[in-house]
Amino acid sequence: MTKLYHELAHWWPLLSAPEDYREEAAFFSTTIRDRCRHPVQSVLELGSGGGNNASFMKKDFQLTLVDLSPEMLAVSCELNPECEHREGDMRTVRLNRQFDAVFVHDAVMYITTESDLARVMETASCHCKPGGVILFTPDWVRETFTPGTSHGGHDAGGRGLRYLEWTFDPDPEDTSYRVEFAILLRETDGSIRLEQDRHTFGLFPRDTWLDLMRDNGFEAEIIRDSFQRELFVGVKY
Repeated sequence: MTKLYHELAHWWPLLSAPEDYREEAAFFSTTIRDRCRHPVQSVLELGSGGGNNASFMKKDFQLTLVDLSPEMLAVSCELNPECEHREGDMRTVRLNRQFDAVFVHDAVMYITTESDLARVMETASCHCKPGGVILFTPDWVRETFTPGTSHGGHDAGGRGLRYLEWTFDPDPEDTSYRVEFAILLRETDGSIRLEQDRHTFGLFPRDTWLDLMRDNGFEAEIIRDSFQRELFVGVKY
């Protein structure tokens, strides 16, 4: 697993601040409520990371948050102490109960093969009640992928972080692309160090997403959010 989710996890709120998620979290909550065929109380988030979406969605739902990284769960527990946190892999975790909705944010991008994406769909299906909703929010699908660079960062508590993010696809014939991070970290004593972190993300055509959702018992459709991302929402048969 990458540095960002282990030894650098305590820096996460300075790379990706909770406040940056307010708008999209509201959209996700509205989408879940509007598509579900019964009132929504319980929501399972797979790959919940530092809990930024949960920090807003918890006012709407009772959330159970699952992530593979114990360090990121610790960050989320500090932000969302009222939420249930469970360590687990979205491909294999089984909580032996069902929820009104299952939500998977951009952590699904770490799924790089179609077979593993199918396993995530199976996890979502077995945790979703009939008439309930699944919502997947990948950054890209194969048809919309665009290479590029971005940057950002925040300051708090005497520390600071700035990053450069470089996104590119070394092999357009496979189902993955790469993101390279260069991260500058400023400690409270003013010292600065540089960290580099490499991430490999999955990239699948629209039809792969839709077919796998339908294969796992969901009526599937594509919607767009205000950032013009293509999101996948399904209702359990």
